[in-house]
Amino acid sequence: MPTVPALILAAGFGNRFGSDKRRATLADGRTLLAASLARAQAVFDQVHLVLRPEDDPAALGLPPDCSIILCEDAGQGMGHSLAAGARVLAAGEGEAIAVLLGDMPWIAESSLRALIAKAAPCRIVFPVHHDERGHPVLFGRDFWSELQTLTGDEGARRVLRAHASAWVAVGVDDPGVLRDVDSPEALEQ
Repeated sequence: MPTVPALILAAGFGNRFGSDKRRATLADGRTLLAASLARAQAVFDQVHLVLRPEDDPAALGLPPDCSIILCEDAGQGMGHSLAAGARVLAAGEGEAIAVLLGDMPWIAESSLRALIAKAAPCRIVFPVHHDERGHPVLFGRDFWSELQTLTGDEGARRVLRAHASAWVAVGVDDPGVLRDVDSPEALEQ
């Protein structure tokens, strides 16, 4: 299997949710962010969380030994968070970075493994469920330098658009690749 570190983007403010959704409690008592982290840790050998400098990992329900990357300019958008994470991970090993969102704990482990199996330095791999592109997106090492320069709130859309020929869509029977939490009601579904 390719070496693929995971990068969970969790430095946003979740304005549509109405409060800090990362702290929202799931039925099993874990925070949304802790559940997303646990899912990634079940599959990836390396998992890194991008947080804001003022975040208290314990208050977010995170274990004390998790790897945290702080993004000083997180308030300027997801692109800044992704760039901060990519800059740190570029110094390490790996054929691709799996970019996950901190509000998506329901992705099946089998889906994550299927994506990892397709990862390569020259590919951008993502899941597709019922003809809809989902998360996470795995960016091969060839694209890491571009990820490091992202800004604003568009995330990696610019990189995706520029490299459509590198796309590898992996069909999955997993609605979890589409299910994020934008409202308190989304936790109850």
